[in-house]
Amino acid sequence: MEFRNGLGEMAIQDVLKEHPPVGEILAKHDIGCVTCRVGICLLKDVVSIHGLSPDDEAAIEKEINNYFTAKGE
Repeated sequence: MEFRNGLGEMAIQDVLKEHPPVGEILAKHDIGCVTCRVGICLLKDVVSIHGLSPDDEAAIEKEINNYFTAKGE
């Protein structure tokens, strides 16, 4: 997965702190990182370990990258 701004290499807790809409995107796809108390998984791993179909993974990647495009990043 290719996330903008090196986001895929960041711990999910840091991603959610800096970019709360990413949590909304993940929750929409039934990935419950927002409520996780550990939060040390990398975003790229969080998406891949949930056993999603390639189409669902691609949709998440696109939505997250579109969020950054909308922000002008």
